[in-house]
Amino acid sequence: MYILLMGPPGAGKGTQAAMLVEKFDIPHISTGDMFRAAVKEGTELGKQAKACMDAGQLVPDSVTIGIVKERLAKSDCKKGFILDGFPRTIEQANALDSTLGELGIKLNRVINISVPADELISRATGRRICKSCGATYHITFNPTSVAGTCDKCSGELYQREDDSEETMTKRLSVYSAQTQPLIEYYQDKGLYTEIDGRQKIDKVLTDIVASLRGE
Repeated sequence: MYILLMGPPGAGKGTQAAMLVEKFDIPHISTGDMFRAAVKEGTELGKQAKACMDAGQLVPDSVTIGIVKERLAKSDCKKGFILDGFPRTIEQANALDSTLGELGIKLNRVINISVPADELISRATGRRICKSCGATYHITFNPTSVAGTCDKCSGELYQREDDSEETMTKRLSVYSAQTQPLIEYYQDKGLYTEIDGRQKIDKVLTDIVASLRGE
């Protein structure tokens, strides 16, 4: 099962990917994980990526695509994968098509977990994290027994800078501008399915699996 997973920040991609990994026994491959692995392994492409990141520069497409190709060619991807965070542009999508063609792979489905921007902002701005143990809470959906105090270790809770309304609004704006052309690209190929991410976690998973099975 070869799956491309899309969705804005806070839509629940990580949660769904973890359950899909367990269900289909295939690896979850994110751009960040690929970069870190390539850098750790000291591959030539990993060295190039590290040099860019250390200099605070974007990793060029040629390097990113090379790292993706190296990762997808590994033995654990032979029966499938969940690709997350790539492609981000039409150019990268074209390059991914070429790479998959060289590997003899065809995507089964492109799944986009869709959640309205206002709800994503609400999810993010209400998130609180324990400074001591890292446990995550939400002031509305998963509050602690005592406001500002972790239920697990009694540590102090804080809000990440990335979870501010201003930051989330900017991130979602960038994501939307990047993603819309990709949605149209995969719609034209007949691979695209949009899943309502506002539903309960189990229902989102059920809908994703039904799409993958053509139901």
